[in-house]
Amino acid sequence: MTMTSQGSRFLTKALFNRTKSTPPSTLSLAILSGSLSQVRAMASDAAASSPFKKVQIQRDNGTFDAYVIGKDNAPGIVVLQEWWGVDFEVKNHAQKISQLGSGYKALIPDLYRGKVGLEVAEAQHLMDGLDWQGAVKDIEASVNWLKANGSKKVGVAGYCMGGALAIASSVLVPGVDAVVAFYGVPSPELADPIKAKAPLQAHFGELDGFVGFSDPKTGKDLEEKLKASGVPHEVYFYPGIGHAFMNCSPEGAQRRKKMGMDDEDAAAVEQAWSRFNSWMGRFLSN
Repeated sequence: MTMTSQGSRFLTKALFNRTKSTPPSTLSLAILSGSLSQVRAMASDAAASSPFKKVQIQRDNGTFDAYVIGKDNAPGIVVLQEWWGVDFEVKNHAQKISQLGSGYKALIPDLYRGKVGLEVAEAQHLMDGLDWQGAVKDIEASVNWLKANGSKKVGVAGYCMGGALAIASSVLVPGVDAVVAFYGVPSPELADPIKAKAPLQAHFGELDGFVGFSDPKTGKDLEEKLKASGVPHEVYFYPGIGHAFMNCSPEGAQRRKKMGMDDEDAAAVEQAWSRFNSWMGRFLSN
């Protein structure tokens, strides 16, 4: 099985497993119908608007876009998107990260090259087409760009699909100083966490039903592998909440409800950010 189908299989299976509590019209029929509306191209004006600065990063024989926010010469953090693409939520996270502690320089690489999914079926289509090994190369190029542009130390943080890629970066990307991953674990074909090299913190909701990707058992398995790896690590489980619980903006909460995830816990979100801040501060302070 290819990496793209491997990653999509976990999420698609989990979405089908949720249909007992979710009206078919909001999830399963969107996927089963196969009627994808045309994948929306991200409006460059909106993506590059203040407070983000658009930059081009070199990788192999080409370049890709990335969006930067935060203090120059501050420690850097590469912020990795969910399966939706570089949308409002990952930009919300990056802006929040840039303001933590004494300030960070947060960089979002555009792994989808300008495409954004607005519906579940679109997001699945985009993730199906992702070159996961290529995405790891994007992360490495982003880490190198930050280190070449004033950041002495650089971490990686990611959410859902980006969480899995963040863990992969701990295994595969030289120069990563710390990782925080939210509710996503890579398939062993991409990266085995037992080979992690960078300190890694991970967060999971105890009600997460994305079996094999971010459910509690997968999180516990990750914890055991990190123990065997010998790297500093912390793995947290949050009771009473499910997948994507950090997406608590009004738009993010509405989208979660549409997907059958109507749980919210502001205290858990605040606790996760506090743990994130402590972890990155511990390993990225100059």
